[in-house]
Amino acid sequence: MDLRLPRPRGPRRGPLPGRTWPGTRGRFAAAAAALAVLAGAGTWTAVASDDAPAVHRADRVMAMSGGVRVDTSYFTAGPPSHRRPAVLLAHGFGGSKADVRDEAERLARDGYAVLTWSARGFGRSTGTIGLNDPDAEVADVSRLIDWLARRPEVRLDADGDPRVGVTGASYGGAVSLLAAAYDRRVDAIAPAVTYWNLADALFPNGVFKKLWAGVFVNTGGGCDRFQPRLCAMYNRVAESGKPDEAATRMLQERSPSAVGDRIKVPTLVVQGQSDSLFPLGQADATARAIRANGAPVDVDWISGGHDGGDMETGRVESRVAAWFDRYLKDDKGADTGPAFRVTRTGGIDSTDGAAQLRGASADTYPGLTDGRRAVPLSGREQRFDNPAGGGPPAISALPGLGGSGGLAQLSSLGVGVSLDFPGQYAHFDSPVLRDDLRITGTPTATVHVTSSAGDAVLFAKVYDVGPGGRQQVLPSQLVTPLRVEGARTGKDVTVTLPAVDHEVQKGHRLRLVLASTDLGYASPSAPATYTVSLKGDLTVPTAPGVETAAAPLPSWVWWLPLAGALAALALLLTARRRTAPAAPDPDLAEVPLQITGLSKRYAGSADRYAVRDLSFRVEKGQVLGLLGPNGAGKTTTLRMLMGLIGPDDGEIRVFGHAIRPGAPVLSRVGAFVEGAGFLPHLSGRENLELYWRATGRPPEDAHLEEALEIAGLGDALARAVRTYSQGMRQRLAIAQAMLGLPDLLILDEPTNGLDPPQIREMREVMIRYAAAGRTVIVSSHLLAEVEQSCTHLVVMDRGRLVQAGPVSEIVGSGDTLLVGTGSPVDEPVVEKVGALPGVASAVATEGGLLVRLAPGGSAERLVVELVRLEVPVASMGPHRRLEDAFLTLIGGSA
Repeated sequence: MDLRLPRPRGPRRGPLPGRTWPGTRGRFAAAAAALAVLAGAGTWTAVASDDAPAVHRADRVMAMSGGVRVDTSYFTAGPPSHRRPAVLLAHGFGGSKADVRDEAERLARDGYAVLTWSARGFGRSTGTIGLNDPDAEVADVSRLIDWLARRPEVRLDADGDPRVGVTGASYGGAVSLLAAAYDRRVDAIAPAVTYWNLADALFPNGVFKKLWAGVFVNTGGGCDRFQPRLCAMYNRVAESGKPDEAATRMLQERSPSAVGDRIKVPTLVVQGQSDSLFPLGQADATARAIRANGAPVDVDWISGGHDGGDMETGRVESRVAAWFDRYLKDDKGADTGPAFRVTRTGGIDSTDGAAQLRGASADTYPGLTDGRRAVPLSGREQRFDNPAGGGPPAISALPGLGGSGGLAQLSSLGVGVSLDFPGQYAHFDSPVLRDDLRITGTPTATVHVTSSAGDAVLFAKVYDVGPGGRQQVLPSQLVTPLRVEGARTGKDVTVTLPAVDHEVQKGHRLRLVLASTDLGYASPSAPATYTVSLKGDLTVPTAPGVETAAAPLPSWVWWLPLAGALAALALLLTARRRTAPAAPDPDLAEVPLQITGLSKRYAGSADRYAVRDLSFRVEKGQVLGLLGPNGAGKTTTLRMLMGLIGPDDGEIRVFGHAIRPGAPVLSRVGAFVEGAGFLPHLSGRENLELYWRATGRPPEDAHLEEALEIAGLGDALARAVRTYSQGMRQRLAIAQAMLGLPDLLILDEPTNGLDPPQIREMREVMIRYAAAGRTVIVSSHLLAEVEQSCTHLVVMDRGRLVQAGPVSEIVGSGDTLLVGTGSPVDEPVVEKVGALPGVASAVATEGGLLVRLAPGGSAERLVVELVRLEVPVASMGPHRRLEDAFLTLIGGSA
């Protein structure tokens, strides 16, 4: 059965009737005509692949209304004569088109024409940020669709009407919803971790979400980068601490909810559970509204979100591609997944310390109230205070402090990281649960509230409390703020708590807490006393139709019955296998490097090894430091990785392909190992062009300008190399290794002979290169530099692996914490921190404070005290010098 919505055929469909874009009809026609590529702004490049067609990319700057110029990239693969559906791929807030390049290339290889762009005010696009203003950012999308309709590679449903889908995350997810509302040519969308009503997201129940709003403004580059009226609105609300009607109306007008009745296309809604910015309730409102319009809607709750955690990028991108296959390619056999899926955390993988994720699904979306169950609460009437100035505040989510795991990820693993101050909250407990209880949706409770100030601002949350009250966990670190007006004489209030998916174990109890403060929100500055009493049970949704997938069976269950037969067959094929190249491993197609059991003996020796039984894995976006004393086997490992010598045992796979001398996949690897030789009388650019011509590859594959931009050589490229300093020669050598923008870049001692400023520049080159989703492996003896530039480490000694993992884990010792601050901390404040209970010492350092905890001290208590002292905390993590950790690991053999 074809679930595609009926599509009117015939005349071209543009923006909705009745919607007037800025300017007169003549100005609109002129703007559309100006959509042609600006003179000299278009460039074509190609991205090579061993197993898939090359992806062609065209960069263009397009003219929009009001003189705004939008920077775009257009990706296609395969024969240009073939017409294919198009996908508009939007980026998140504070990013640019570069952030979605990898996904665009994958979609292009899957048979789509993909257009990415940097929204107004971001990347190289001009204009001011309008928070998806229908007359600005959303209008730009329609003009991009106009451009796609004129491309000969794009499939058309009618003249001027391309077959097109829109997808993106966060800011880009909202624009996909708005595009479907304002332009009927959009055929399918896949918004992720985004909002339905921006006013509800930033002013939930009339309370200002000050921390996230500030992050928004700072990420955008400051208030003056926004439209003037948006900047004025933010300043007004931030100063008063309370959203007014005009502010709420302004954000609502820019929200998908304002035009929700117009969104009638198949929609895949992906939302994060670890998300205090756009919680699950936003996705629920999206799904209900679009389904009410008669469109197919699937909902997927992922583990991560704006507060950190696992974004499940690979799985989500695959599901989005399948969604577009179904609704853009008309592939009725495409598996788009269940109507509802939720990722659940089931403990820790003992092999790598990662959270174990399992999917649960249902044939229908249960919403947030399915299978409600009453849980009785008990507790007397309680009085508590809202302190003057609203501080010290309780702590739940801390945007920016969760790291890659996120505080919400910790809560899913049963680690309590929230804090309420005595005298500033009321609590009501349930009996001990006799059975496990899975909460999937929004719990509710009714309470009676009285305020000495007339109005009250409360923060409601439900804790999972372990036996004896020893562990108190706030699921996903989420709270519900609510403003209770006219409560001087008392008022009954029904509290809808945050939507979560959380299992409460048998023997635990639930605790409803209503607090007067929260770090993420603005509380009234005037002191007040609140009185709260219960008016009923806590009601929790259980979504009984959602079933968790069974855990996979151990692999031996499958291979054991076949082992005997396969062993005999393996013996027959051994000789042939040793001479034929190993087949690519599809499971490693996106993994830059995996080394398994690698060994290399010294020449003429049967038992002396340069490298022995070495195994590790490197992921995209990592800068991996390869460390070890002299003779550790680092250079031998790199030479095997580049195919210069072969291993005696084990295997090296780059993007799933086994490495051997001359392997085609080595075209995706760039290396700078023993220094590059340059012709001194030629300029830097001429040297690079000569080198690339010698490779025999097409000039357009060199990505020369991009490599030079990353290397940062500037005007020096026109000068003869003999005039270069050592640091410039090193950067030119790095640029040479980066020609073709290899996905894996290998650098052996890239800072040799450089002075400190040059070393810092080299560090920035490596970080910039990896920031685009590529991978860098660097071997160096400068441990302090490795600590600052690398994200992960592999430590070797005597040919063997000693330790591998993130720098923070290898360096961290636990008793010393590095507190990053948004601005320098004055010495009197440093002294106060050093005198805190549980703190042994505090020292100001570059970018923050170095705090050593005394016995009994804890990071959680330190955060609270720093907030009380108004220290501008931006990050926190364990600290120990890499040199200390390195010498400990190798036993001083360096």
